[in-house]
Amino acid sequence: MVKAPQTDTYTALVNQPLGQKLAGALGLPRPAVLRRYEPGQALVEGSVLVLGGGHAADEAAAVLLDWGLDVRRQSAPADRYGAVVACYDDAGTPADLSATTLQLGAVQRKLGPSARVVTVYRDPLGSDRPAVRAARQGVEGLTRSLAHEMRRGATANGIVLGEHTALSAPGATGALRFLLSAKSAFVSGQFIPVSSDAGALPRDWEKPLAGKVAVVTGAARGIGAAIAATLHRDGATIVGVDVPAAGEALAGVVNSLAGTALQLDITAADAGERILAHCAERHGRLDIVVHNAGITRDKKLANMDAARWDSVLAVNIESQLAMNRVFLAAVGQGMVADELRIASLASTSGIAGNAGQTNYAASKAGVMGMVSATAELMSTAETAGGGTINAVAPGFIETEMTARMPMATREVARRLNSLQQGGRPVDVAEAIAYLVSDAAGGTSGSTLRVCGQGMMGA
Repeated sequence: MVKAPQTDTYTALVNQPLGQKLAGALGLPRPAVLRRYEPGQALVEGSVLVLGGGHAADEAAAVLLDWGLDVRRQSAPADRYGAVVACYDDAGTPADLSATTLQLGAVQRKLGPSARVVTVYRDPLGSDRPAVRAARQGVEGLTRSLAHEMRRGATANGIVLGEHTALSAPGATGALRFLLSAKSAFVSGQFIPVSSDAGALPRDWEKPLAGKVAVVTGAARGIGAAIAATLHRDGATIVGVDVPAAGEALAGVVNSLAGTALQLDITAADAGERILAHCAERHGRLDIVVHNAGITRDKKLANMDAARWDSVLAVNIESQLAMNRVFLAAVGQGMVADELRIASLASTSGIAGNAGQTNYAASKAGVMGMVSATAELMSTAETAGGGTINAVAPGFIETEMTARMPMATREVARRLNSLQQGGRPVDVAEAIAYLVSDAAGGTSGSTLRVCGQGMMGA
């Protein structure tokens, strides 16, 4: 697995007895060491409490029992919990939120380190009744606020069900498992919409991408290399793509994963065709595309020149648009999977903006717009066979790029989220691996932030 290029020494320090005492005395942040996924580990450490009186609560309990978890429907004084699933699918007015929410608050101090709270509710836009929409929107607000209140590496997130989607649908069940697991360590205060019954659960949760061929652009280093390694861990055959100048590093990554390398400038007019040709010749199929490659050419707008602006837009968004046209045109012709899965890297800069990054923010906001519109195209059988496209927007991640930031700026950036630390490339990779799996087949056109509930763009 690709490791972060630097160590957050402050987090390590305040998790030692002396550092913990010193930070407490001075009122300094005390970020927790997050529980991250390792093959074979328990899905949840401890019991899972299921709250709520609607159908979703019964479905959640049945699913969790099927996974072999210790499920409780009532809290007992001596109980401690690894997770709480709070279901609000039957809320018809804001007053209906009270009972479940107060039960949730009563057990908040019983949550263990890196515990999970997952709220389940229906899409507010699925109803035109003011009271119903108010209740549903209220769940979003309480979940975001609760995420800010979580401690010791615990997180709170939500699953937004379509009007006629059950929690037992593959996409909803897959979202529940991802949010409960250590794979979502740096995801907090976020929501996964599941709008259909599409998708399928894997036979083996340890190898959800078995038999798939995945293309990862920008795979030579950093987040791209972590994505390639994570998809390979989950069973996929990797095609790593990067520019010729990164050829040696790219070969090192893909050789370690028993994959194949394609040296390619993704802004080339025939980039999509060359990727398809490589996949056809070497692997005979294409199931997953991860648009990870991206560049920054930061400059305040007053000093921006055409080279900086145009190159960032060309690499970060125009190339993806062009390649997607080629890939989608090939769906239904045999080599590209009918249920093609596409994931793109956006950024919280594309949500909140960032000084000196008008070009980068434009390109990353463009990615989110592209994902939203392309999802509509992919939902029609005439255009694509029911595939999905989603984006991941990372916040502060420990990469070579952030390692070059001035120390004080980097330290502040690390702490400006609810988990009070930077994420790791593998945190982004885990979110990508989930979104390109068939277990996320009910989710398309969305952007999932992996930012520890960063304050920027919240």
